[in-house]
Amino acid sequence: MFGDALRIHHAFSRQALSKDRFEFALERSLNRAGIQAELVKNRTNRGHDITINGVPVSLKTQADANIRANSLHISKFMELGKGDWQLPLLRDMFLAHMHSYERIFQFRCILPGPTPYFYELVEIPKALLAEGKDAQLVTQTRSRQTPQPGYGNVFGVDGNLKFALYFDGGTERKLQVKKIRKELCIVHATWRFESTPFEQSIPR
Repeated sequence: MFGDALRIHHAFSRQALSKDRFEFALERSLNRAGIQAELVKNRTNRGHDITINGVPVSLKTQADANIRANSLHISKFMELGKGDWQLPLLRDMFLAHMHSYERIFQFRCILPGPTPYFYELVEIPKALLAEGKDAQLVTQTRSRQTPQPGYGNVFGVDGNLKFALYFDGGTERKLQVKKIRKELCIVHATWRFESTPFEQSIPR
């Protein structure tokens, strides 16, 4: 059902499915499949985005030109506000933010078409991101931004990076989550197809 929605979308547009259209298509597809789903009424809600069978879920999307097949990037995980800019406090804000949902999904446009389009739905385990409590915090002291940005790097027992929290000190003051290893996540679905633009399919 969701794949049908994707193909219909790309019959009229070459742009990747936007976050709001993804959310509405997912809600409709789940309900039509007999899985109870309801989007939150407040579209600016700072917590979860949808409730699926009673479980609060956070939904993310990624469709940037620099997307990598084997790692995930959340460009705006949350806003950090105008409070004290101290990395331990910001890390704790990140951990507290995750109390409002139980699962995290990212809808990704790997190939933007038109030959072919390739999308995937990946679950980022909440337990993985919770390892941010032990992140190695490093302030970017050479940055000219005010306040200065910083990283919270999370490594595995093998010494390899699992993911990185990036506390962006620019005007948006937001948290990015970078370089999440997809091998540590769960790929729930993929969609690969070609789509002829609607105007090209009309007989002349």
